[in-house]
Amino acid sequence: MRVGEQSTDPIDQVLGEVPLPAPLTPEDVRLAVRAVVVHTAEEWPSGPLCRNDGATYPCRLHRWGRRVLETHGLNERQIEALIRHGNPFVHVPFPFTATGPSRPQAARAVPPQAGRAVPPGARPVAAGRPVTRPVTAPRWPRAS
Repeated sequence: MRVGEQSTDPIDQVLGEVPLPAPLTPEDVRLAVRAVVVHTAEEWPSGPLCRNDGATYPCRLHRWGRRVLETHGLNERQIEALIRHGNPFVHVPFPFTATGPSRPQAARAVPPQAGRAVPPGARPVAAGRPVTRPVTAPRWPRAS
C-alpha cells in the first residue's frame, strides 16, 4: 500500500485518520519524527507491516507523522532521510525553512562594541576572557 492510499485495516476504518494539530508546535514536530522513524516498514511474506505495531504499512501514526512533517515544510526526500537515519530523537529546526532554521532578525544582528567593527559571524570579544566557539545545534540528516 502506498502512503497516500486508503487503508483496508479494520482499525483504520473504525478510527479514521489521526487529526493534524491546528497550530504546529515544536512538540508536534518532535512526535512526528518519532512516529515516522519508529513506525517504519518491515518486510514480511504477506507484505510490508509496521515495525512497531504490526499493522499494514503505513500505519495511522506513520501517516500522521508524514502529514505533520510535510505541513512543517519537509519534502519527501528529507522525510525519507530521517527514516533512513533511524534516530527518533533527531532535532528538526522549528520553524523550518529550506535553508535551515529561521531566526528573528534581531537575533542575527551583532552590535559593535565601543566603535570596533565586528565582522559578520564573529562574536564580540570580552577583555580578559578566552572565547570558545559556540556550540552548534545538532544537525539533522540531509537527503542525498
